[in-house]
Amino acid sequence: MRGVDAEFLSKTPLFRGVTPQEVNEMLGCLAARPQTYEKGDLVWVEGSPVKSVGIVLEGGVRVEGADVWGNASVMGSFSAGELFGEAFAALQDEPLLTNVVATKTPTRVLFVDVTHIMHSCPRACAYHARVAENLLASVARKNVRLTRRIRDAAPKSIKGKLLAYLSTQSKLAGSSEFDIPFTRQQLADYLGVDRCALCTVIGELEREGKLTASRRHFSLPVVAARR
Repeated sequence: MRGVDAEFLSKTPLFRGVTPQEVNEMLGCLAARPQTYEKGDLVWVEGSPVKSVGIVLEGGVRVEGADVWGNASVMGSFSAGELFGEAFAALQDEPLLTNVVATKTPTRVLFVDVTHIMHSCPRACAYHARVAENLLASVARKNVRLTRRIRDAAPKSIKGKLLAYLSTQSKLAGSSEFDIPFTRQQLADYLGVDRCALCTVIGELEREGKLTASRRHFSLPVVAARR
């Protein structure tokens, strides 16, 4: 497909295990179409039906939720190579709960019709089945991440939320020392708390000897002592 790098796509979650040549052969079959946006453009609008999954080719998109008073919150973001919209595209009759906004100029997104992914073409090629499997795996991975987030955010206090999150990260890393993927602001957004209050709690826990923190690096002495 013109303007679309098949080798780049072969490394994305949706086309993992598919060669660049096979990707090129599939794009027409999947009714794939690239679209370009400028920063601030709406890629998808809350309440609209979604029939395609999106792959960010360049730039990035942000998922935003807003209440009836207009208070917006960032639900997530996706950069080049990442896939978004899988769950809503698979359901099709479920209206989108958020806005999806381009965060850079230019932002290029490749939309792939999910119906064409789930229903094999007459050629019934093996790599078409692989793409369908990849789509299911992507939905499953995001469901697991959502489950972790719900568990991390379940405690009522900021301290409880933070310790639950750090406990999860320690287990995933298999170590009492680990790096998290968030800045302080991003961590506060993830946990749904105020950044200043979060920093205060981190300082308190450091003074209590329950953790040490340096930017994105954390250490949990209690966990280390139990090993």
